[in-house]
Amino acid sequence: MKIVFVGPPGAGKGSVADILEELVGLVHISTGEIFRENINNKTPLGLKVSNTISKGELVDDITTITLLREKFKTRDVIKNGCVIDGFPRNCAQVDLLRYFVTIDYVINFNISDNELIKRISGRRIAPSSGRTYHILYNPPKVENKDDITGEDLIQREDDKEESVVRRLEVYKEKTLPLIDKYRAMKLVVDIDDNSMSPSEIASVILEKIGY
Repeated sequence: MKIVFVGPPGAGKGSVADILEELVGLVHISTGEIFRENINNKTPLGLKVSNTISKGELVDDITTITLLREKFKTRDVIKNGCVIDGFPRNCAQVDLLRYFVTIDYVINFNISDNELIKRISGRRIAPSSGRTYHILYNPPKVENKDDITGEDLIQREDDKEESVVRRLEVYKEKTLPLIDKYRAMKLVVDIDDNSMSPSEIASVILEKIGY
């Protein structure tokens, strides 16, 4: 089974995908994580996309689909299926993806702008491990310090409020239309993401797709 997660940044798609991977083995393929790993490691790809991502803009289609094609060839994805998180983000990418994989479901995460800004701008990261905290929902034991190492937590550039607002603008302009495209294919399952926990959302998804 191949599932696409569609929703604005901060909707919790990655957390839900991780839970589904743990529960039923669907491999979580996150384009955002792939790009961030390359940025942190200062690879040629990371250097190419870092400025684009820091401004809240989208990485070009060819770069992204090239990465995904390699992921689709891995043994775990072929055997267990996957959840694709972060692609497609526009209608042209919907058509590109169809050349390489057949999508069974598109999960559409619905959430308000105010809730998104609160969720994203409150995130803090431990640089050495990637451990994630939230100043409201999951604060560290000591303010702005990692619970394990004691190192200073950071706020990613693309988590700052001005970048979040820009990312939402891009999402509404570029990504929302693809939901209508997928809806016409009768693939869309809508999820209300304003109040449920990631575990609750994962359970609702499995129930709705009959997994």
